[in-house]
Amino acid sequence: MIKKNDVVTMGFSLKNSAGEELDSADAKEPLNYLHGAKNIVPGLEEAIDGLAVGDKKDVTISPDKGYGEDDPGLRLKIPRSNFPPKADIKPEMQFASEMDGHKQIFTVISVEDDEINVDGNHPLAGQTLHFSIEILGVRDATEEELSHGHVHDGTHHH
Repeated sequence: MIKKNDVVTMGFSLKNSAGEELDSADAKEPLNYLHGAKNIVPGLEEAIDGLAVGDKKDVTISPDKGYGEDDPGLRLKIPRSNFPPKADIKPEMQFASEMDGHKQIFTVISVEDDEINVDGNHPLAGQTLHFSIEILGVRDATEEELSHGHVHDGTHHH
């Protein structure tokens, strides 16, 4: 049974309310995460707690347990002069900035003369998420994984 500090391997399909697939993972390229370390959205982690290898579940997650509500205050117009002079700013580009003491990721929405329109909301903010999951594996986390707060599966580098 999945509990805090377990490494969980799972397959999943994520769809929006219109039924469009937004992301997925399967047995060939599964998602590995450290349970209880806030590596996945809270609603999904809650739904997985207590499951076992082989379990399958459909989970609907509201925005407050997913990527949060859409916050209009995170859509900003930034003067072009705040960016490096030679930066080639284009829509869909992302950058990180310090905001209220934590790192915030912004996506460029549009470039208008001397203003850059950006959005600091997660792309899935305000959306209800529909997951179909299958638990493929569960193991104890290593001391190193616990101290770093994430799984070491060969894909992450420090």
